[in-house]
Amino acid sequence: MVFASFIFLFWFLPAFLPTYFALPTRWRNLALTLGSFVFYGWWRPHYVLLMLLSVTLDYAAARAMGTPETGRNRRFWLWFSVVTNLGLLGWFKYANLFVGTWNDVAPWPVEWEQVLLPVGISFFTFQSMSYTIDVYRGQVKPVRSFTDLLCFVSMFPQLVAGPIVRYRDVEHALHDRSIDLKTASDGVFLFALGLAKKVLIADSVGPLVDAVYAQDAPGLAASWLAAVGYSVQIYFDFSGYSDMAIGLGLLLGFRFPPNFLSPYRAFSITELWRRWHVSLSTWLRDYLYVPLGGNRGGEVRAQVNVATTMMLGGLWHGASWTYLLWGAWHGLFLVVERRIGKRAPYGRLPLVGQVLCTFLIWTLGLVIFRCQTMTELAQMTNGLLGRNGVGGAPDLGQRQPYAIAGMVVGLFVVFALPRTEQFVARCHPLVMLGALVAFLLAVCQLLTGDFVSFIYYQF
Repeated sequence: MVFASFIFLFWFLPAFLPTYFALPTRWRNLALTLGSFVFYGWWRPHYVLLMLLSVTLDYAAARAMGTPETGRNRRFWLWFSVVTNLGLLGWFKYANLFVGTWNDVAPWPVEWEQVLLPVGISFFTFQSMSYTIDVYRGQVKPVRSFTDLLCFVSMFPQLVAGPIVRYRDVEHALHDRSIDLKTASDGVFLFALGLAKKVLIADSVGPLVDAVYAQDAPGLAASWLAAVGYSVQIYFDFSGYSDMAIGLGLLLGFRFPPNFLSPYRAFSITELWRRWHVSLSTWLRDYLYVPLGGNRGGEVRAQVNVATTMMLGGLWHGASWTYLLWGAWHGLFLVVERRIGKRAPYGRLPLVGQVLCTFLIWTLGLVIFRCQTMTELAQMTNGLLGRNGVGGAPDLGQRQPYAIAGMVVGLFVVFALPRTEQFVARCHPLVMLGALVAFLLAVCQLLTGDFVSFIYYQF
């Protein structure tokens, strides 16, 4: 089940929310957990068992760390959690890649049935694993109630695409949470604006991007249009999801951390990664970069750790060598900026020039990210360099003006308007009216158009 769907908006939420608030406080964690199972299991119910297995193992490992008899073996239980979680993640995300690579080069190919990737496995695995690591570090105490931990990992607002929430961020709310009119209204308007961003902008631009990437030899104009279009599409798709997740969290009494801080206004790649998918960036910093040694081994070691973290972060997105290359692309620029004082090589340009250069680097990186194969990447590279001629935009028929309008509006929003949370915080009547109108338009679009899944559902 997904947020931007008729079944969620008009069946699941109207049934779940009244039930949730009608129950006594002590039963709400269980209600949220069961509701989350319905939400997650709507597509394939048996994958709920995979999440249950992950949480059970981490619950047992954390409890063992806090038990006097087994606490002396805390490092063993930490590795038990990490290896089992990464083992599950590795099997479902990378088995197809490695077997496919083997079959391409080996004289004895392996008969193989494709492993189907569970939706959101990367997010709930990272979230559950961070709990046991924090217990090991002494930053949180092992939770006594299995239901509380299961509620933390499975809560549907951020289950399948983040933000990646840490247990200590919601520990208090799991036991004592309340909601007032202001919090509820903020949640409603965040959800409304997030849905509008996804449906009215991301989904309008998507067909144009898909049409260009489907071409064998896209021209110069089409390639650059698709490259910029995908930057718009993925931002509004993912930030729209995050807005909806944070808004739903507020409605349930949880405050999730912001996930996007106007990243396209960054003046360097280092700054952009402080603003883009903040929950993943900080997770990789705290649970990968720091354990690798961080900057404790000198500047050269720190640069190696930065590059390694980014490449592994790229591979986290999926089983494709283009994701690894995308991580290396960003690792390269982060290392270069680190060598010259954590500023961009174009740092002497006016601020507008710095922002545009950063956006260009990011957009070219997303070309790598969007391509599924190296062959597709070579085709798009040729198009961006003009080797296939100038060409023109693909003909989308009636969708064409919506795609162009979505790009124009999207670029105006990311470069000129405040963030969604800032809009909501102002509580201006015109803002609220605009959010309502945008929400209604998005709902109408959902009822008349085809459903488009969130981009990050595949990760």
